[in-house]
Amino acid sequence: MITLHRIRTRDAALYRFMEELLAASFPPQEYRALDALREMTDCRPAFANHVVCDDDRPVGLLTWWDFGDFRYVEHFAILSSLRNAGYGRRVLELLARDSSVPLVLEAEVPETETARRRIGFYERAGFAVWDREYRQPPYRPGDGFLPMWLLVRGAPERLPELRAVRGTIYREVYGREEE
Repeated sequence: MITLHRIRTRDAALYRFMEELLAASFPPQEYRALDALREMTDCRPAFANHVVCDDDRPVGLLTWWDFGDFRYVEHFAILSSLRNAGYGRRVLELLARDSSVPLVLEAEVPETETARRRIGFYERAGFAVWDREYRQPPYRPGDGFLPMWLLVRGAPERLPELRAVRGTIYREVYGREEE
């Protein structure tokens, strides 16, 4: 049975699993410094850091921000050895079922086969492309903006306008004002 276990840094083994999977699944420019992530995990109530478990076995990670009128999924990954086994779809179904507000996430521009497959996966999971001009702010000083797409699942008519959503993400997640 797939479950989401919210973790804190004191959950040493699960937290270590999450950090290792994050570093293995994303290039460094797509996640914040791990010390900053630890601080957010323990001190930011709107930020939720989860390990995805199949029964009691950790199989993935999922982090999101609850902004009241939408939930922003920041990072989502399944162990590479378990990808294409249906875990991702089941996790997103669970997340959508448990959320009363629309879900928003970023995905790489589909310029590579992997990125095209990722967009297709999210579309099959009920997400729709919302903004093709989105640029992810840098997590680290000296890094540049990354071209991404914003996708949404749920009732987009219940979302604030795109500019307000983008502004909330920029300000709360990346600590900067919109460009």
